[in-house]
Amino acid sequence: MFWSPGPRPSRAGRTPTPTTSGACAARSDRAVSGEAALGGSTAAGARSPRPRRRPFSRWRARLALPQALIWQRLHFQITEPYRRTALYRWRLSGPELSQLHAQPADPWPGQSDLGSAILQNRLTFAGRTLADPRPFWLPADADDAWLAQLHGFAWLRDLRVLGSDNARRRARELVGDWLTRHPGPGGPAWHPATTGRRLAVWIALFEFFAGSAEVTFKTRVLDGAQRQARYLHDVLPAGLCGAELLAAIKGLAVAGACLPGGQPWLERALGLLERELPRQILADGGHCQRSASLHLDVLRDLIDLRAALAAAEIQPPRNLQLAIEGMAPFLKLLQHPDGGLALFNDSLEERAVVVEMALQRAQVRGRAQVAAPQSGFQCLHAGRTRVLVDAGAPPSPGLDGHTHAGTLSFELSHGRQRVIVNCGAHPGHPDWRAVQRATAAHSTLTLGETNSAEILPQGRPGAVAVGRRPETVVCRREEGDGAIWLDMSHDGYRQAFDAIHERRLFLDAAGEDLRGEDMLNGPAGVPFAIRFHLHPDVTAGLVGDGRAVLLRLPGGSGWRLRASGAEIALEDGVYLGQRDTVRRSQQVVLSGVTKDGRTAVKWALKREGGRK
Repeated sequence: MFWSPGPRPSRAGRTPTPTTSGACAARSDRAVSGEAALGGSTAAGARSPRPRRRPFSRWRARLALPQALIWQRLHFQITEPYRRTALYRWRLSGPELSQLHAQPADPWPGQSDLGSAILQNRLTFAGRTLADPRPFWLPADADDAWLAQLHGFAWLRDLRVLGSDNARRRARELVGDWLTRHPGPGGPAWHPATTGRRLAVWIALFEFFAGSAEVTFKTRVLDGAQRQARYLHDVLPAGLCGAELLAAIKGLAVAGACLPGGQPWLERALGLLERELPRQILADGGHCQRSASLHLDVLRDLIDLRAALAAAEIQPPRNLQLAIEGMAPFLKLLQHPDGGLALFNDSLEERAVVVEMALQRAQVRGRAQVAAPQSGFQCLHAGRTRVLVDAGAPPSPGLDGHTHAGTLSFELSHGRQRVIVNCGAHPGHPDWRAVQRATAAHSTLTLGETNSAEILPQGRPGAVAVGRRPETVVCRREEGDGAIWLDMSHDGYRQAFDAIHERRLFLDAAGEDLRGEDMLNGPAGVPFAIRFHLHPDVTAGLVGDGRAVLLRLPGGSGWRLRASGAEIALEDGVYLGQRDTVRRSQQVVLSGVTKDGRTAVKWALKREGGRK
């Protein structure tokens, strides 16, 4: 059979990877909408038994949250009315300031096209563009993600890159208007994570929008910054967790380091940071939420915090430096040769220039990792071929707000060209979110038109997002003579169908031959589909009387996909990996119906033509 990769290395040559597993809250759901939107297929005439459901999935998932987190969120909600009072706003007031104690640098690049659009009152956030939004700070058509970016003020960088007086004046107008309309806590503008992001940006870009302003404007801005810092000092951790909590801590720490009299805020922030970094940054350097885009955001936040402390002549804490040193090599693991990131768990490609800038500013030398067992990711690299694999369980409740049901999915690049991908993330519409998080939106196996993890409806980022999930995900890695094997399995379909999915991958030493085998251990009569989502720049056509698919890359080379044990077909797909863009694509689908006991589908991708 064409799958067989040949002899494996002796035990002495093996490099095993420990088991990765996660806690489970038992649930079940179907992925019908995701299957339909992504061209789902089942064998003709096959009847899929309905997966077993359990009632009250959302409430059971909420109760699975850590008890401390439940109480924090309850306390924050109960005390919210008091924070909206005039008395509390008075408590936030402080001495008049006219200058910063320290001015940290902000090197992150903006985008001139977005800056020009802001001057024309067209705002693009979270995948949606609103022209002349009214009211400006709370448009009727805006969702929580859009409002979080608006009130976070990172778009000031887009105005700064224009380098014009008009852009500076517009920035000043908007900051001043925000201060007038938001004198105290309340609404999405004062969400603690959004407040932390805004506070850090205002301080880092203070010279851009306020440096040439009158003293009265500078005083207003710094008074607003003081109020926000006192608010964060009062409420944190405020029921936040993961990247959102670190963003809020960063804002409080930057304010504490750079505003006169900020020592209590700095001490509070560094105390929270001391507690959170060991919780969130795993032993292999990965962030606990298992999202490449979130990992980049957190690394940037930690790098910015280190720079702000240095600008204030404060020695950064040792754990902050250790976290940066661990996160930078992990970021390289999830980076494709084109410079962008892999599309796992609400991730986008991201701008390659920003990824490279983060790696440079981290100031960490060393090669990229090839395995991250605690985070659950693997990299197979040989020749000019790179395969990135999600071989881990979803994160625990409370940290799963960005989780996709993509366990055992993989992406493949050759040179700088992405070939096989996951669909990515488009945050601009809830219907897209439901589709892109489904198992069918990933290059892996879907059983019975059901997601491998139950995707729950969610509100803001950070809400409970996953109910039933794989309890155990196993991955073993072996290497020998330049070739690499992965043996993996997950039990995400055990409760729904009493089935286990196993996936084996092999990449030869030349990087010219990727072989796989997907196995299902379970009952007969359940339809399955194995998907290979293609990058939009890759075209595909059936060859050999429909028994194989030829994938053609822009440079003229190609890959031939063959399979046994399933029917092979080409279907339409979508690609959501680039910010604010939806592109048409194709997908190869291997479909069939399970046999009693063990069902195996073998497939092989072999490179053809082009330079080595």
